[in-house]
Formats: sequence, structure tokens, C-alpha cells
Amino acid sequence: MRNGLRVQLRRPSTMGQAIEKPKNTRGTLNKLLRHFVQSKGLLLGLMAAVFLETLTSLISPSLQGQVIDSIKDRSWQWFQILLICLLISFSLNVLFTLSQGILAARLSQNIVGRMRCDLFEKLNHLPIPYLDRHSNGDLMSRMTNDIENISSTISQSLGSLISGGLTVLGTIAIMFWYCWQLTLITLITVILTAIITQWMSKKMRSAYRNRADALGALNGHAEEMITNYRSVAAYNCQERTREEFNTLSDQLTKEGIRAEILGGSMGPIMNGISNLGFVIVAAFGGYFALKGLITIGVISAFIIYAKQFSRPLNELAQLYGSVQTAMAGAERVFALIDQPDEDKNGTEILESMKGEISFRHVNFSYESGKPVLSDFNLEVKAGQKIALVGATGSGKTTIVNLLMRFYPIDSGGIYIDGKNIMNLNRDWLRHNTAIVLQDTVLFSDTIAANIKYANPNARDEEMEQAAVMSNCAPFIRRLKRGYQTVLKQAGASLSHGQRQLLNIARAILANPKILILDEATSSVDSRTEQSIQDALVKLMKNRTSLIIAHRLSTIQDADIIVVMDQGHIVETGNHSELLKKQGAYYTLYMAQFAGEQT
Repeated sequence: MRNGLRVQLRRPSTMGQAIEKPKNTRGTLNKLLRHFVQSKGLLLGLMAAVFLETLTSLISPSLQGQVIDSIKDRSWQWFQILLICLLISFSLNVLFTLSQGILAARLSQNIVGRMRCDLFEKLNHLPIPYLDRHSNGDLMSRMTNDIENISSTISQSLGSLISGGLTVLGTIAIMFWYCWQLTLITLITVILTAIITQWMSKKMRSAYRNRADALGALNGHAEEMITNYRSVAAYNCQERTREEFNTLSDQLTKEGIRAEILGGSMGPIMNGISNLGFVIVAAFGGYFALKGLITIGVISAFIIYAKQFSRPLNELAQLYGSVQTAMAGAERVFALIDQPDEDKNGTEILESMKGEISFRHVNFSYESGKPVLSDFNLEVKAGQKIALVGATGSGKTTIVNLLMRFYPIDSGGIYIDGKNIMNLNRDWLRHNTAIVLQDTVLFSDTIAANIKYANPNARDEEMEQAAVMSNCAPFIRRLKRGYQTVLKQAGASLSHGQRQLLNIARAILANPKILILDEATSSVDSRTEQSIQDALVKLMKNRTSLIIAHRLSTIQDADIIVVMDQGHIVETGNHSELLKKQGAYYTLYMAQFAGEQT
């Protein structure tokens, strides 16, 4: 505290930023309050600390005025008592301010900690369609940016909001008690401050928004030029690119100067108004003192109270943007938490699963009115190797999504060993089904942990045997730490083929009854493809296998090849039978064969 005024760290101002507002403030606030109630002890402690800190800040200027009056009256004993009281008031203010910060931080972390856990728990149970409709960046933003905005607002703004309101009410009450005439005169500068602050905020917000747009345009141009520099150099466009960059840079400079001038002028203008307020208080206070209405000490207190009155008003104006942004973030977080969980209906568990699959009159569409599968029928016997081929968008991957219960069907039924999958336990169904995708999925963990991901309870011997069967054991042994090698960035240091072999090892260790291969070899070279194919042969042994493939050479040994087109089966048979028919499969095969020859 300095001269009876609290000295606080400056918080980032939101005046120049675009304020994001929630759509349903009341509903979001009610949900937030339920989280506050769960930490009511900390909340009550924070409110008590804020109240006591505000009380001491209101008492201090009055004590300072009385100290000045005691000096004028030469009452040295009373001067000593008041000085001790003032010292105690300052000390308590520091203590309560510190307590406020600690309690606000703990309250903030308790609330956002629960919200973060609730959010991550919801992510684990969201239906696949929701995840497909929302980008990863959007979901990550809710987990990071939105949660952080809530945390910052609770820890930094909640105490200030309460303290600001109490300070304004307490200060104006004390000022009126001292001298209502001088209080009314002082309010003129307060009103002037509010008007200028509002006007400056609008100007600054517009200027900072324009600067942000100019910066985004410049960064986008620079990134595009650097990323595509080969094309720039190849077409000899360096000069044109430089001119475009200079134009954007000049625009950013212009907008930056305007924003910084407006931002830098706020402080001097506010100080000027504040100093004007001091002059007004001193002038009129002196006049009232000569008339005997107030004392010199009251004038001193009034100067401090006038400053103390305008400070929380400015703070509340600046906090408005951060509070609105935090509320908008909370609304997005709660919107995700309130999403319904994935359908978990079904309790049946087959004691001995054979692996027979049956699609009966299945109709499905991702969007209403746009069917992907229409009256789809397919019978797969236990242990069969079924290949699904066809043009992109023909419905091949959709069949896998429906079989795994990632999406609910519109009508019809899907059966495993004669049981409708909607009646089967969902977790049991997925435990007995393994998928090897075109895009490899590895985690930033050891190779051993990645292979054991589908079966964490597997013994090391079983894990190593799976690695041998998948043909990835040789390259693992060449690594310095072998199976304990930690994969960074999801295995970025490994080749695509090596990552795929690890995925196959994981599938082998899962020991599924049904195996799904979705373009498992389409992104590797021919030599690596052969290694992967050898591993897949071992993996598919004695299992019902559904293979989605564009490379027809990889599915020539399939028991049945199903040719799809626009959600319908147009041909079925083995490789030789379909070639003899010279139909859709023959056309696909010959087009691909001709491409290989060229």
C-alpha cells in the first residue's frame, strides 16, 4: 500500500480485444454456480478475505486524515495511537490481500480441475458421430483455452469484482458522511472518467481488431510463401511476393501505430482526469475548510477516496471483457459435458463366439435424405476372409462403422452368431474385434506399452511373441532400448511400414474373433507391403476377416470379394469367378493392372 492506496499488479486489459459473449448467460452461470457450491468453504473464505481487505482499505484513508488533524491540533498522544492503528490497518490489508490471492487460486484450480476431469471423462464416452462432426482443434480448444479462461477469470477477476463493488459502495457512503457537497462535486470527475473510458474502449477495440487482422494477413502470406517457396522460385515470382509482403507489412505498421497510440494514451488521459479531480477536491475542500465544514485531514482523506472510488470503476470496465470471454468458454465446455453419452444398450455376452456376421436389410445415412447403404444384405461365415472393394464413397468403411456400433443403423439389423449386435454388450463386442487402419495409431509411450494397448494384462512373453508374428521383432531388437524404446510424436522416428507392423502386433495380442483391415497396406511400398501381408496372413488365420482394399492384388486370395457401388452390392465371388464375369470387378482390376503396366 502506498499513500493509502492499494498497489496491484496490472492485469492484461481486454479493452482492445473483441469480446466474446455467451449465448445463454443465465444457464451457463447456474451451471458454474453448482461447481462453486462444491467448493463453498473456499468460496466463503474468499468472500470473507475480500470483505476484510476492502474494509481495511476503506478505514485507512480516514485514519490518515485523522493523523493529519492530530498533527494540526498538536495532540501527540492521539497522534501515536492513530499511527499505530494505521500501521495495523496497512498490515491487515496486506494479510487479507495475500489471503485473497491464495484462496482465489485454490478455488480456481479446484473448480477447473473438476471441470477438466468431467470434460475428459465425457470425451471418453462421446459417440463417434459427434467426434466426426467436430474438429480435433475445437475439442482441444475447449480443454485448454476455454478452461484456462475460466481459471484466469476466477483467480484474478472474481475477487476484484466483489471487492470493486464493495469499494464503490463503501467509499461513496463514507464520502457522503464526511461532506455531501464535496462528494457531489467529486462525482463530476468520476462521470467524466466513465464517459471517456467507454469512448476510448470502443476506439481501442476497433484499432486492436484491425491490427490483429493485419497481423493475421501478414503471417498467412509469410507462411504461404515459405511453405511454397519452391513454386515461388520456379515461377520467378520473388519480386511480386516481396511487393505483396511490403504492402501487408505497411498496413500492419499503420494499424499498429494507431493501436499503440490509442492504447498508450489511455493512461495519460486517465491520469489527467485524476489530477483534475485532485485540483477540484483541493480547491473546493480548501474553501469548505475555511468555512469550517471540514478539516484539513478530511481533505486528505477525500483525495484518497476520490482515487479509490474511480479505480474499481476502471477495473470493472476492464474485467467485463474477460468475464464475458470466460462465460462463453464455460458455455462451450458445458455444451460438451452435457452431450449424451454413446449408446451402451445391450448386455448379452456370447460364451463361445464363432464370428458369423450377417447384415440384413440394413439402411443407413450419415445425413437425413442421403442414404449411404440401402437394403444392404451380406452373410459372412465364421473364419471367412471377405474383401470389400469399390470406388470411394461406395459404403465400404461404413460397413465397419456399423459393425463396431460406432453409428446406429436407420433400419434393419446386424447379427453376430445370430445375435443382434444392439443386444450384445458393447465393450465385449469391441474387445472381440480388432481393427488395423491405413492411418497408424501409436502413442507417445514405450513400444511394449503400444503393443499391449489392446491387452494391458498380457505377459511380456506374449507381447514378444506377437511382435515376432507381426514381423516387427527384428527392427525392435535393433533399437538401443528394444521394447522399452519410448516413441516420440506417435512414432515419427519410425517408417510408416514399421508403425503398421506395430499395429498388427497389437491386433495379434488382442486375439480377436473378428478382424477388420481398412486399407492396411495402401500407403507403403511394395517390399514393405509384402512384409505386412505376411504378418496379416498370420493374423487372419482362424479369424473372420473383413478386408477393405483398393490394391486388388492384396485380396486375390480372399474367400469372397464383394464389389460395392453407391451402397449396393453389385457383384460377389472369388477373384477368378469375378474376372470371368468381366463385370465391375473386372473393370476395376484391368484399370489398376493397366496403371501398373504404365
